[in-house]
Amino acid sequence: MRPAFTTSPAWIRIWTVLRALTAALIVAAIVAQAVRTFTQAGDRGQDEATVVANFFSFFTILSNCAAAVVLGWAVGWTLRSRSRTMIPDGPSGAPRDVVEPRPLAVCLTAVSTYMIITGVVYNLLLRGVDLEPGTTVAWSNEVLHSAGPAFLALDVVLGPFRRRLDRRAVLATLAFPVVWIVYTLLRGPHVVNPRTGASWWYPYPFLDPHSDGGWPSVWLHVAVIAAGIAAVALLVVAVGRARRQTTSAESRGAMS
Repeated sequence: MRPAFTTSPAWIRIWTVLRALTAALIVAAIVAQAVRTFTQAGDRGQDEATVVANFFSFFTILSNCAAAVVLGWAVGWTLRSRSRTMIPDGPSGAPRDVVEPRPLAVCLTAVSTYMIITGVVYNLLLRGVDLEPGTTVAWSNEVLHSAGPAFLALDVVLGPFRRRLDRRAVLATLAFPVVWIVYTLLRGPHVVNPRTGASWWYPYPFLDPHSDGGWPSVWLHVAVIAAGIAAVALLVVAVGRARRQTTSAESRGAMS
């Protein structure tokens, strides 16, 4: 399950650099879109506090913010641990059985899941949604919805030191989406849309009970997305468990 090269010192350095660059690119994309959104709000006389709150109510933005922070954490941990992680374990050449700390492993599982879901939902449900011209930064949009999610998916398979987690990590991963859904549905009816003046605002059309299908459609989408998040989290955990099994088996074989 685990490509053998992912435990080599060279690959650890390469992937650490890629994690750092991806985190920086995600931050740059968020900042670029935020500047465009907030500048337009000021130019149009929209309520800036509402616009800022709405911006940070998008699952995409929150997921990418979390991904950048956790990738930075992973980079920092690897650099601090490089004396233990970059050197083969003894004359056999077997890699040290070093794994990331559990809190970092759980957070990587969570942000990988959220980013994969972000990429899938956007490209299946939202890519064709018409937006007002000039409201989005094209390259930023692709980073946040495609490039970032693709890297986090690759990190599940290619990132070094991924820890073997139990199924409780799936429950931890589900906590944030549940809180976000509750927050979104409770907040939506009390926010005046700063662009249209409607007396409600929801970050995505499929969560808006005023759109076609009403509440039954909203609950259907919520159920499908929740099931998708759980399925992706289970898959991410399963891949990590399989990778650790392979690592342990190869280490024993190399030392026998």
